[in-house]
Amino acid sequence: MEPVSRELTGADGNLLHLLEWSREGVPLLLLHGYGNEAHIWDETSPLLAPHYRVLALDLRGHGDSAHDPERRYPLDHHLRDLEAALPALGIERLVLVGHSFGGRVALLFAARHPARCAGLVVVDTGPEHDPRGTGRIKSEVMARAERGDGSFARVEEYERVLARNYPAGDARALRRMAAHELRRRADGRFERKLDPLFLADEARGSADAQQGFESELGQQLWRACEQLRCPTLVVRGAASDVLSAEVADKMTETISDGRLAVIPQAAHSVMTDNPKAFGEAVCDFVLG
Repeated sequence: MEPVSRELTGADGNLLHLLEWSREGVPLLLLHGYGNEAHIWDETSPLLAPHYRVLALDLRGHGDSAHDPERRYPLDHHLRDLEAALPALGIERLVLVGHSFGGRVALLFAARHPARCAGLVVVDTGPEHDPRGTGRIKSEVMARAERGDGSFARVEEYERVLARNYPAGDARALRRMAAHELRRRADGRFERKLDPLFLADEARGSADAQQGFESELGQQLWRACEQLRCPTLVVRGAASDVLSAEVADKMTETISDGRLAVIPQAAHSVMTDNPKAFGEAVCDFVLG
């Protein structure tokens, strides 16, 4: 099963790209995390496509969506992208599935638009993140910035980088990520599609400023958990260094109709670390 590529205009006039796996049924929209793109869901989408109208969006600055020339990448701008994209797709009510950064976008959207969400799956993210994971991600961002060019002569070189960054990753999923997260430049080398400025300001900010921002955002996200009215599945990788077991448990207790799935043999990137178990958990929830 192959998806159809579509383009539409999001907020601020930015071009957004998405994959549409099927055109019948209740819409189910998948939102990837930082640094990934819509194909991260390639093993999950075919399982859902016979039952839902499955779409996977490239967030602004990622994949084949446009880079924002004004670097408008805070969460609110992604929320506005969803609010602009859904009417263009003829979608009034949907199920949202979001991983990491995309999971926070999905959580805030579902709280802001309760009548529009039939269900929500939040994958390895929440109002509070484990400092081990945030520190690791910041180190990766800074290391790429310090390397400068960050290009690759061959796709296989980037695949080896991914294997280091995703040590538990399924080999087939990593090959797919390497193929879809890169574009070929005019000089023949490959570079990441991700806008290198997406997290540049946040990564370089002072520790106090980052802590204050994360605390304020965390309060907003906890309020969102309290406001959710749709059935919600919180998915955590058993070895995650981003979403702690304590925060995951607190989320399911706070959400009025919340439940938890812990995926074995998986860290933060649950859908690439254990695609089979992740797909089964999501299917059990949305098809049950």
